[in-house]
Amino acid sequence: MDVSNILKRCDHTLLRQDATGEEIMTLCDEGIRYGVASVCIPPCHVAGASRYVKGRIPICTVIGFPNGYSTSRVKAFEAQEAIQNGASEIDMVANLAMIKDACWDDVLEDIKTVRSFTQGHILKVIIETCLLTDDEKRIMCAVVSASGADYIKTSTGFSTGGATREDVQLLRTCCDSRVKVKASGGIASLQDAEDFMALGADRLGTSRLVKLAIEMEKGTAPSATGEKADADEPGQSAAGNA
Repeated sequence: MDVSNILKRCDHTLLRQDATGEEIMTLCDEGIRYGVASVCIPPCHVAGASRYVKGRIPICTVIGFPNGYSTSRVKAFEAQEAIQNGASEIDMVANLAMIKDACWDDVLEDIKTVRSFTQGHILKVIIETCLLTDDEKRIMCAVVSASGADYIKTSTGFSTGGATREDVQLLRTCCDSRVKVKASGGIASLQDAEDFMALGADRLGTSRLVKLAIEMEKGTAPSATGEKADADEPGQSAAGNA
């Protein structure tokens, strides 16, 4: 698959706690240059990035991140403010405590509350697959499908693991066809990207693929298919991207 077609599916991501404004502007420049789907950045940078890009690229940000245990009203306020500041896509973390308590109606209501403040904008729900059983993942597919959200997303990049091929396949199989799948975490190579897309992922959350594209242009990439994820990649360290 052509690299540009893969990059069109990528949310070029930088969510490190200490990410600077200069780094965010560089991320935006790279995203614009390589035609990615969006740049995914911390909420505190959304307003400045929106002014900087002037509509040249969609801005995505994260809500209830990375733990998901903020109250629904707090998440809704975060989402509303982010949209006012220029975000067009919202990645929210589901309430994992409620999931573990099997409070499925409460989990659904949490997502629907955020959905009510994000109408007209893309909403992705992060379910942190590395912390869930397969049965919990299947139920969350039904919950997200019923919530009106646009995507189900595997991972924050700040927990114990990222996307796996098995999880992406499960999410694609169990969600309504209307709900898209975002794979995030540990996507280190073009082969990883192609595999996830073949299994049903519509979006990829990563910073590595743009870096790889830059290295390929310079002729410095050791491999287009097998390079290990760097320390900024989700699922590799708590410094991660989503």
